[in-house]
Amino acid sequence: MDTKRIQLLGSYLNCLTMTETLLIIDEIIQQRIPTQHVVINASKINLMSENTDLREIINESPLINADGQSIVWAGRFLGADIPERVTGIDLFTELVKKAAVNGWRLYYFGSEEDVVRKVIALHKKEYPDLIVAGYRNGFFDDAESKEIAKEIYESHADILFVAFSSPKKEYWIHQYKDSLNVPFMMGVGGSFDVIAGKTKRAPKWMQNIGMEWFYRLIQEPKRMFSRYLKGNTKFIIKVLKTKIRGNGELRNEK
Repeated sequence: MDTKRIQLLGSYLNCLTMTETLLIIDEIIQQRIPTQHVVINASKINLMSENTDLREIINESPLINADGQSIVWAGRFLGADIPERVTGIDLFTELVKKAAVNGWRLYYFGSEEDVVRKVIALHKKEYPDLIVAGYRNGFFDDAESKEIAKEIYESHADILFVAFSSPKKEYWIHQYKDSLNVPFMMGVGGSFDVIAGKTKRAPKWMQNIGMEWFYRLIQEPKRMFSRYLKGNTKFIIKVLKTKIRGNGELRNEK
């Protein structure tokens, strides 16, 4: 399994296309290897620089995609061959499509009850053969986590989608991944809300020019100001410092 892995800005990264990523996931599910998948963007890189636990969890993950266009541009600027973005929401959508064809069992975990129900209804309408192993909203006490993990285990799911924000989703999957008996587990952030129409994703042209963050900033200026304007500045400074140091944080991994 060639995962084309490098180290970039303190994080591992698999330099893969969407097609290559899907082929690897297919292999993971066939072999039933419990695998935590993560994506990185500028915000995640900033979080990792401040949070050792999160950095360790992400770097332990065998499959890490470039979610943000900022990662693609930064990597190329530093000399990495990153072919394209593989965003969490796009990978989520592609996996649902493949699941309907391959008979994979899906578990949806996160967001509000009406949102997760609507997402499942929309997916079942589009893919009538889709097998939904189970679902649960994302509102629970920590004390309930073991029981939730047991429910997921008993569902015999092949893929688990966890719709929490970071770093909660990374923490939860990492803590329970070995007891879930699920081959492929991925955090999908706010993807349920987008699919259900609760929030809107940027138009394709804005995604293509790397301005998806600006669209979210316009939608939620108070909540997103610090993350994007301050966070993006911090990320750019980190990239420039790495370049000045001679790409000391860019390495190919065997």
